Amino acid sequence: MAERQDKAALISETRRRFEAEYLADKSEKYDSRDVERLQQDDKWVENYLIWRHDVVDDTLKMIDESLQWRKEYTVNDLTESVLPKWLFENGSLFLHGYDKEGYKLFWFRVKHHIRDPKQQLEKKKLVAFWLEHYAKRDHGKPLTVVFDMAETGISHIDLDFVRFIVNCFTDYYPNFLTKIVIFEMPWIMNAAFKIVKGWLGPDAISMLKFTNKSDVQEYISGEYLPPHMGGTDSFKYSYPPLVDDDFQTPLCENGPITSEDEHESKEEIDADTKETGELNEEQNLNQKKMNSIEQISKSEETDKTEIKPKNAKKALTTFKGPLLHISPAEELYFGSKETGEKKCLIVLTNVTKNVVAFKVRTTAPEKYRVKPSNSSCEPGTSLDIIVSLHGGFAASLQDRFLIMAAEMDQSSGAGVPELTQFWKEVPRTKVMEHRLRCHVVESSKPSSLILKENAFNIPAKTNEDLHIQVTRLLQINKRLQEQIDRCLWFQQLSVVLSLLSVTVVAFCFYLVYTQRS
Repeated sequence: MAERQDKAALISETRRRFEAEYLADKSEKYDSRDVERLQQDDKWVENYLIWRHDVVDDTLKMIDESLQWRKEYTVNDLTESVLPKWLFENGSLFLHGYDKEGYKLFWFRVKHHIRDPKQQLEKKKLVAFWLEHYAKRDHGKPLTVVFDMAETGISHIDLDFVRFIVNCFTDYYPNFLTKIVIFEMPWIMNAAFKIVKGWLGPDAISMLKFTNKSDVQEYISGEYLPPHMGGTDSFKYSYPPLVDDDFQTPLCENGPITSEDEHESKEEIDADTKETGELNEEQNLNQKKMNSIEQISKSEETDKTEIKPKNAKKALTTFKGPLLHISPAEELYFGSKETGEKKCLIVLTNVTKNVVAFKVRTTAPEKYRVKPSNSSCEPGTSLDIIVSLHGGFAASLQDRFLIMAAEMDQSSGAGVPELTQFWKEVPRTKVMEHRLRCHVVESSKPSSLILKENAFNIPAKTNEDLHIQVTRLLQINKRLQEQIDRCLWFQQLSVVLSLLSVTVVAFCFYLVYTQRS
């Protein structure tokens, strides 16, 4: 508590002195949005203090330099549309994957970078764009930088550009760097990186990790490493769309979730319900019914959930985690615009003795509706999540879903406020995470959990009717099996009789032959 109070006092002093010493007659040096953020965002000021070891004088100098740089590079106005398209198509810089500590990876594919003074400013703005894009998205959570130097040579050495990247972390984005992983640096660049070490300073030098194929997995698991680095990640960079698998809260059934701490207003729900009225009415009528003979109802425990879909197929694969079993294990199958399959199913099974809270995040929240996206699962029960494409969007191979789960205390409630508070307080080490990728089916139906657009229009049958029809099917199957058994018996009898006939004929020929001789 005392430490927290001391930090609050330092933040207050930093703000007071910055306003008195730097804003008095130099306010034009800064973007007013940054000044306003500095006055309101405690975490931002705290990161500056951490990076400068709580020395207020040094912190003020860093803030001054950082805010001037942000205005010079128009960081607050950098968007995908204001940067040249070729910068994104080049694929030299992008965010993708996580290291073993759960930090986002910022990739610099050096072989795609060619030194060109005419393009230097635009490339630097691209770096600023990605850093600001992620900083706003994840509220300043640190990054791990990966310099992939495979297949590089002297033509790729650009110390000015490397220095800019280093300065971004040491001077402009405080406490934003966890480590720099350098993969297969050519010996010819040893001298260059000795210079880079000088720029980093003593604190950041310890963050440098020189690796090769044999030891890079000490820092990054094979799941997020491409094959040439010894990993299994099949990700291939392409643009558009913007590559960023940073998971966000998806759309719920009735529209976008603006905040996990807020409920949608009744007016919003009513408005969205009007838009999808027919579908929702039909869905409510079928809430406790099954839509096809092929679909067998789950156990009574599963039937208790209010969000059970009606026409789900059995999953063929299951990821068996410590808290939840998740089906399918790896991929969600969606159709292309031609095939029209726009809905999928995720089945969660709680394998613990406690209530498990879960939430679903996606890399493309504008595309998908997820019901439910933030809920809980009772011990020993299964729960189904419907994932559907929103509007005219189509699924992409780059889309990802993240399922996060954690055990709750028996005393904790399972309402929205309790879940929101729970996710704020639960330690990251106690959270189970599992990722699913999207698969687009072009022509044929996949044998996976797919919900058709017209699924809710199929005439529904009660569980009793379904049981009767299943019983009839089993009886028919039994009769067919009996007929097959009879056919096999007759086939075996025919073979035996044929052998006897051949034996008798052969014996007759033998008798005729012996009499003649």
